[in-house]
Amino acid sequence: MAKGKRRKTGARKPRRSARKARGAAGGKLPKDAVTLIVILRAREGQETLLEAELRALVGPSRREEGCLAYNLHRSIDTPGALLLHEVWTSREAHTEHTHTPHFLRWNARKDALLATSGSKLPDTDWKISFQVQRGSSRGGRGLSSFLRPCEGHSP
Repeated sequence: MAKGKRRKTGARKPRRSARKARGAAGGKLPKDAVTLIVILRAREGQETLLEAELRALVGPSRREEGCLAYNLHRSIDTPGALLLHEVWTSREAHTEHTHTPHFLRWNARKDALLATSGSKLPDTDWKISFQVQRGSSRGGRGLSSFLRPCEGHSP
């Protein structure tokens, strides 16, 4: 072995039981799993701050017991448009998430960062991404052709 290079001898950190169960079941989600696709549009001038606030949610949310996936994506074509993809083991796990300190912090700040509820993303911005995602495992272009993960938070 070359000088300065060492093999890692420590045991790997065990995965959470919810993720382990999902993998053991052939990639199937638990019966009561809840998937959320949240599309957010930044208020003009708040694009960077909105992304920073959402990125701050990713790490703590992924560490929650009932979280199976928590991924933030930025639109390639629409500045200030973000997509949050969440998968929870159950509705109760998601409800617990909404009572955590990091979520309550986001909830208190979101109104200043988000475009008003009257504004809407054009349907074409995201429609293609969802259609392609369903067949992406069979050689399609995949979700990544239309969205990109925010730096430091790839799935």
